[in-house]
Amino acid sequence: MKKIIVTGAAGFIGSNLVDHLLSRGHEVLGLDNFSTGRRRFIEKATTHPNFKIITCDLLDKGEIVQYFQGYDVVFHLAANADVRFGFTHPRKDLEQNTIVTFNVLEAMRAHSIKNIVFSSTGAIYGESKIIPTPEDCPMPTQTSLYGASKLACEGLIQAYCEGFDFQSWIFRFVSVLGERYTHGHVFDFYKKLLNNPNTLEILGDGHQKKSYIYIQDCIEAMMLGIEKEKDKINIFNLGTPEMIEVFNSIEIIKKFMNIDPKIISQDSTKGWIGDNPMLFLDTKKINSLGWQPKFSFRDGVIKTLEWFEGNAWAVSEKTSKERL
Repeated sequence: MKKIIVTGAAGFIGSNLVDHLLSRGHEVLGLDNFSTGRRRFIEKATTHPNFKIITCDLLDKGEIVQYFQGYDVVFHLAANADVRFGFTHPRKDLEQNTIVTFNVLEAMRAHSIKNIVFSSTGAIYGESKIIPTPEDCPMPTQTSLYGASKLACEGLIQAYCEGFDFQSWIFRFVSVLGERYTHGHVFDFYKKLLNNPNTLEILGDGHQKKSYIYIQDCIEAMMLGIEKEKDKINIFNLGTPEMIEVFNSIEIIKKFMNIDPKIISQDSTKGWIGDNPMLFLDTKKINSLGWQPKFSFRDGVIKTLEWFEGNAWAVSEKTSKERL
């Protein structure tokens, strides 16, 4: 059994990860400020004797350092993931992603915790000219403050590995789907169509092509990468062999909801600044360790929609961007 800290433990990926770690017999401490995380996501975990949740602000380095004493590894998932509105509040990505990561690293260093697992993003590849994009591709111009802040986090983590003998596993995700998903185009489309099943306005021309991964596939890939790779710095792309257009998503959602709305699109290859029109990652590295996704894109969308149907509260509550 390991003693593990999960930051962002009440979020979409974090709460699913907490459940997985507890099922494997680990002791888990969750840290979350509940700005976007949901307490309902960790209801089951809070009944487990090996789980504890602390509400705290990771920007307060003086407060959080005490919580890291006695732990073996940190899964650092806490972040602002609001790519679309990043240029509306540019300081937010700096604070919630880069500075928070520095604070976590310093809290780890204070208590001699050497192992960190970090959730990065395929957004750091910007509008890469190499498709599918490998981990060692030339780094292109950053197109979003979110991607730029995550790349800065990666740089900090790598420097701590070199300077303070840390060991890291950095996972660059495509978009993740599944139970407890409450941020992204499938969520937005479903919510819009509940309110008006006759019309769906979309951002961009609908031909944006991207890859997606189901949450449980994502977690299993992370755990395999941690188990198999033991270099000082380990970097993995996580994605699937599928690249899907926005229109493909719409067709699955329409069929699931049994509706046929009029689709209103824009004359633009991007929905917003930083909406890279194509994201498709080369996953040969994680595949070489024996991992393959068990669920297709369609599977992930259907599982997400089924979860929405059984958890109407998650769709009716205001999202963080709506509360801004």
